[in-house]
Amino acid sequence: MVAPRKTAMAIKSYQNQAQVLVKNYLLADPFIPYTSILGGIFLCKVAYDLTQLISTFYFKSYNGLTKVQRIEWNNRGISTIHAIFITVTSLYFVFWSDLFSDHQLAGIVTFRSSPLSVFALGVSVGYFLADLGMIFWLYPSLGGLEYVIHHSLSGVAVAYSMFSGEGQLYTFMILISEVTTPEINMRWYLDTAGMKKSIAYLMNGVLIFFAWLAARIVLFVYMFYHVYLHYDQVIQMHPFGYFLVFVVPSALAMMNLMWFGKILKGLKKTLAKRQ
Repeated sequence: MVAPRKTAMAIKSYQNQAQVLVKNYLLADPFIPYTSILGGIFLCKVAYDLTQLISTFYFKSYNGLTKVQRIEWNNRGISTIHAIFITVTSLYFVFWSDLFSDHQLAGIVTFRSSPLSVFALGVSVGYFLADLGMIFWLYPSLGGLEYVIHHSLSGVAVAYSMFSGEGQLYTFMILISEVTTPEINMRWYLDTAGMKKSIAYLMNGVLIFFAWLAARIVLFVYMFYHVYLHYDQVIQMHPFGYFLVFVVPSALAMMNLMWFGKILKGLKKTLAKRQ
């Protein structure tokens, strides 16, 4: 009886020490940016390994892919999981949380932040770092110059917003556009699996069109309109933050329009073949 009791007490002691470590260090406000970035990178590794493990056993076409194709398959698993996480988080902060509400009286909107918002942005920074690393490692197999520019601009803007606490509302607005990533990845998966002529491929293409239109065109217009309405608060930001609010969304918007043109062209081509 004594030995089990001592074992239980030892386990309880370790649990208490772990809780103190997490509360006082890992999740303490000054350390959240760093721990969340490391956590994001770690979660990318976990997502990569899980995608590889699941695909090996449940997708017959996976084992027939080349080494580079398998790496891209697993990499798209990472981006899909990140997209789901950051889209849900961003939608919450932009449309449901009171943190950035105009009815909130706790300071101007461009300087509001919370430990949870900082943590979410840190995970996203970790993803952009991990994905950029893989892009450079296999360049240009996982994406060309446009992907490097997109990830670099996004990573810098998200990191600045996380560390400075400025413009987090607009950062989350832009990150909602990640809702299109799972559909884009699914298109690649279906194509790689030889299902380009399937109904699923067509329906996914239609979904990409509407999701892209809503999240990467209309939402960007709304973001710029919000900046216009709150310009007196935006102009109080640090010059670099002010610069990012206008330059990064503008650059991404132009890239989104360019890609949207390709999506529209591809969808028209696919529909024409089925008539």
